Amino acid sequence: MTADTSAPPTPEESYGASTKRERVGWYFYDWANSAFSTTVVTAFLGPYLTAIAENGADAAGDVHLLGLSFKAGALFAYTTSLSVALQVLLLPVVGAIADRAAKKKFWLALFAYIGAAATCGLVFLTGERYALGAALFLVANLSFGASVVVYNSFLPQIADENERDGVSSRGWAAGYLGGGLLLLLNVIVVLIGGEENQGDIARWSLVSAGVWWALFTTFPLLWLRNRPPLAGEARGSVLIDGFKQLGHTLKGLKAYPLTLSFLIAFLIYNDGIQTVIAMAGTYGSEQLGFDNTVLMPTILMVQFLAFAGAMLLGRLAKKYGAWRTVLGSLVGWTFILVAAYFLPYGDAVPFVVLGGAIGLVLGGSQALSRSLFSQLIPKGKEGEYFGLYEISDKGTSWFGPLLFGLAYDLTGSYRVAIISLIVFFGIGFVLLLRVPMARAIAAAGNTPPDRL
Repeated sequence: MTADTSAPPTPEESYGASTKRERVGWYFYDWANSAFSTTVVTAFLGPYLTAIAENGADAAGDVHLLGLSFKAGALFAYTTSLSVALQVLLLPVVGAIADRAAKKKFWLALFAYIGAAATCGLVFLTGERYALGAALFLVANLSFGASVVVYNSFLPQIADENERDGVSSRGWAAGYLGGGLLLLLNVIVVLIGGEENQGDIARWSLVSAGVWWALFTTFPLLWLRNRPPLAGEARGSVLIDGFKQLGHTLKGLKAYPLTLSFLIAFLIYNDGIQTVIAMAGTYGSEQLGFDNTVLMPTILMVQFLAFAGAMLLGRLAKKYGAWRTVLGSLVGWTFILVAAYFLPYGDAVPFVVLGGAIGLVLGGSQALSRSLFSQLIPKGKEGEYFGLYEISDKGTSWFGPLLFGLAYDLTGSYRVAIISLIVFFGIGFVLLLRVPMARAIAAAGNTPPDRL
């Protein structure tokens, strides 16, 4: 018998190579963390935190935090915006650390479990403790974003250029199924729990998301494989190198102006998408007068339609290209906002129909954007570039909630707040249209897929 003397593959050779089990493990983290973005961000926390803030508001309806005073109804929007402003500083550093770490799974576990613990801490969000709720959400959302940066940085390592649209779409689809399943269980409790128990049901539903997030993070930690950094990467302290790399990343983007152009377009249009998702529950309860028996089943429907939408737009991308498909989805988002502005008070049918439209464009527009961006990143820099990308990825947005909160604060109308978001889709469409994708991918040193 002859001994196998072949050398193990280099880090460069292992890029894009993975087993089915490893990819399933990668999908499972979307399944795990989507409980936070669906049950917490989209469904329960906005209306519940608003109600807690209104309990603690002064006679003028204002709450007071960090030396500022503003309407209780704007607290969730402002807290969301602040959390993402902090992510601007944190996530690019996390991304640089992920690129240098030989053990990415450690960082994935660290951020996932901190976020899950903060989410479980929302069990103490009662009475007038709106400051506690805002603080816990800040920690949870920061940790969520950081964990997804590490998670996204695995994508180019487990799928090659022609596979990433499909792998990314299946990840998003798994997320909507996982998040939707937990939301289904919580909706059942809402429907049978009785009107007098809705506050406690909402609070324990928030806790269930933290438990779900922690539990299913086990599978990616077991099945994903750590890969060594590419040749030439620093081997010193990953934390110190991560902070140093933030400056290098921002400077290095000048060498890839087309990647930067795509990133700016994405940050703008996805900020609008994330704000619509995060504020939908508040808009439905405060402006349209729906309680949880209408809101929660509608949001649940959106999650499952988003699964179908992710797969549908993934197929459209095979035929027409991911870039064209994303552009078409932005047109759809524009029409959705116009329709939302004109929704009648108290009539559930148009609200449910519009929720269905959101679901169909939601999953695909996000999955294909992630896949496109992964092809614009120079090899070995996935984490640091996804750190910038994650500033406005799943469940996070900055300017959108700020604009939404200001519009409501100044006008007292959630209709004005929701229609103000149309600017993000208009500007994002124009900027994305101006990005020559094939040339941008080649400029990053990657091979363009067969169809864009």
